[in-house]
Amino acid sequence: MSAGNPFFSPWTNAFGFPPFDLIKPEHFPPALDRGMEEGLADFDAIAGSAEAPTFANTIEAMEQAGRLLDRVCSVFFNLNSSHTNEELEAIARDYSPKLAQYNAKISLNPALFARVSELYAKRCELGLEADQMRLLERSYLGFVRSGAALGEDAKLRMAAISERTATLTTLFGQHVQADEQTWQLVLEEGDLDGLPDYVREAAAQAAAERGLEGKYVITLLRSSVEPFLTFSTNRDLRQKAYKAWTNRGANGGDTDNHDLIREIVALRAEQARLLGYATYADYKLDDTMAKKPSAVLDLLHQVWEPARLQALAERDVIQSEASAAGFSGAIAAWDWRLYAERVRKARFDLDDAEIKPYFLLENMVRAMFDTATRLFGVKFREISDLPLYHPDAKVYEVVDAATSDHVGLFIQDNFARSSKRSGAWMSAYRSSEFFAEAITPIIVNNSNFAKSKPSLLTFNDAETLFHEFGHALHGLLSKARYPSQSGTCVRRDFVEFPSQVYEHWLAAPETLRTYAVHYEMGEPIPEELLTRMLEARKFGQGFNTLAYTSSALLDMEIHSQTNPDNLDPEAFERDALERLGMPAEVGMMHRLPHFKHLFSGGYAAGYYSYMWSEVLDADGFDAFKEAGDVFDPELSRRLKDIYEAGDTRDPMELYVSFRGREPKTEALLRHRGLAAAE
Repeated sequence: MSAGNPFFSPWTNAFGFPPFDLIKPEHFPPALDRGMEEGLADFDAIAGSAEAPTFANTIEAMEQAGRLLDRVCSVFFNLNSSHTNEELEAIARDYSPKLAQYNAKISLNPALFARVSELYAKRCELGLEADQMRLLERSYLGFVRSGAALGEDAKLRMAAISERTATLTTLFGQHVQADEQTWQLVLEEGDLDGLPDYVREAAAQAAAERGLEGKYVITLLRSSVEPFLTFSTNRDLRQKAYKAWTNRGANGGDTDNHDLIREIVALRAEQARLLGYATYADYKLDDTMAKKPSAVLDLLHQVWEPARLQALAERDVIQSEASAAGFSGAIAAWDWRLYAERVRKARFDLDDAEIKPYFLLENMVRAMFDTATRLFGVKFREISDLPLYHPDAKVYEVVDAATSDHVGLFIQDNFARSSKRSGAWMSAYRSSEFFAEAITPIIVNNSNFAKSKPSLLTFNDAETLFHEFGHALHGLLSKARYPSQSGTCVRRDFVEFPSQVYEHWLAAPETLRTYAVHYEMGEPIPEELLTRMLEARKFGQGFNTLAYTSSALLDMEIHSQTNPDNLDPEAFERDALERLGMPAEVGMMHRLPHFKHLFSGGYAAGYYSYMWSEVLDADGFDAFKEAGDVFDPELSRRLKDIYEAGDTRDPMELYVSFRGREPKTEALLRHRGLAAAE
C-alpha cells in the first residue's frame, strides 16, 4: 500500500509545494503510521541520550523530531477541513485517538521531562538568547500542563482522557458537518418573495450543484441561510430555516451532540482537577493574557449590559417597523433580520443589494493584498502551474516588495461546497523557521462565500476576507527561529489581534474609495453611499454584541463547572441565558450543540478571545487614526514587528512596544457604538 506513497519521497514541486495531484486517501494511514513510529523513535533517542542535557541536544532536538508526521498531519487535517470525503472522515475517526496517544507518550515521557526540567532549573546559566529562553520556559510549562509532573496513575489517566477527548471532538465536528450537508430547503419560484437577485442566483447555484435544476436551495451555511433570513418575506420558511440552522447537532439520532458535550465537559473538568485546578476554565486561562476567569468575566460583563440595553432599544424599533408593515404579535428570532434590514434601509436608505455591486470578490482580494503591500512591504503573484486539491483554490507567491525575495506561498479557497466545513479559517501546510535551515511558510485561508457569477460580497463577507488574511499574514511574515514559536503559535487570547486589527483597513475610506468599485459600471462607491454604509454599521451592534457575548459567557460558565457529570446541555444553556436576561429575539452566535470552537476546536474556555483581542485591535488602530495616516510608516513598522515575532516575546510586551502603552477598553465600546450606553 505504501509503494509510491508521495509522503515517503521528497516533494519536487516549486517551493516544496504538496503534490496534491498525487496524494490519495489511501496514502494517509501508512504515512501516519510511519510518521508516529519515526517520531517516537526521535523522542526516545533524545530521552535516552547518554549525554548530559543541553539546549541543543534536547530542546532544539525536539524541534526537529517527528518531521514526517508533521508533514502528513498538516496535509491530512487541512484536506479534511477543506475538501473531505467519507474516506478522509473515517481516517480522522480512526487516527484522532491514535495521535492523542502518540502525543501523550511524548508529553508524559519521564526521561524526556527530566532532561527538560534539568535545563529549566539552570536556565539562567545557559547563556541563551531571548527567544531560546522563552522556548525553554514554554517547553517546560507545556510538559507540566500536560501532566508530566504527576504520579504514574494520574499520568495514565491523563493519557486516557486525552485519547477519549480526541475521539469525541472529532465526532462532534463530523456530526455538525453532517447536519449541514444533509439539510436543504428546496424552494420553488413562488417561494422567493423578497429575495434579491444575488440570493436567488446563489440558491439556484446550490440547487444545480445538487442536481435540482430549475429549483432553488437554501443550505445551513451562514452565507446561504443568513441572507435568506434577512430578505425572505415567507415567515414559515424563515422559521423552518432558522430552527434547522440553530438546531445543528441537536436533532436526535446519529448526529446528536448532547451526549458528546456532557462527556467532553466532564473529561475536561477531571483533567483540570488532576492538574490541581478547581475548574477547566482556571486551567485553560492560567496560560493566557487574561490569567483568571474573573478577568474574562469582568470584560464580558462590562460589555454585556450596554449591549443588552442597546439590543432592547433595537428590538423596540424593529417591532415598530414590523407592526407598521402589518405584522401582528411579537417578533421572533427568525423575524429579527428581516425587519432590522428594513429599519436599516429606512433609516439610512441602504440595503445589502445596493452595497454588494461595489464589493466584487476579486476587487476585495486586490484590496487586502495591496493593503499588505503598503503596510508591510510584501507583494502577491498568482501561480498557475502548481497542483491544487480543488479548482476553487488559488495559490500565490508572496515576495518582499523591495528585494523580490521569496517570502512564502498563500493558498486562498473562498467558496462554499459540501466537502468543506462551515465557517472561515486560516491554517498552515508548512510553518516558517530558520534554525536548522531556512523554511518558508505555506499558508491557507478558507471562506464559505456563496458561489455565483459575478462573486459579490456583503460588507461582512469582505470583513471576513480581511480577518482571515490578517491571520495569514501572521503566518507568512513570521521570523521566528523555531517552528513551535512560528506565526500564530501564540497565546489564544492574543492570536486574534493580528487578524482583527487588519479588518480596520477594509473600512478605511482610503480603501473603499479605491477598491469598492461597481462591478459593471466601474465607478467607485459614491461618497454619500459610503457615508451611509459606515454609519449603518453601528445599527444592530446591540444584537451582534449579545449574540457573540452570550456564547462567550456560556463557554466560560460551562467550563467553570466543578461537577458536570450529569450536565443537561439544553437545560444548562436555557438557564444561563435566562439568568443573563438574554432577549428571546436575539439568538446566540453559537448554541452548544454546534459550537465547534469549543467542542471540536481549540477555543474551549477561550471564545472570549475575540473580544479580548478586540480591546487590543480597536485601541491599536486608534494609533493610526491619531497619527492622521492609516498607513503611517513608523506605526506600520512597529505593527509588522508583532506579525513577525510569533511567540518569541510576551504578547503584552509586543503590544506596548507597538502602542507605547497598555490598551484601554474605551475604543472597543466606541467601535461597537456602545459607549453612550455605559
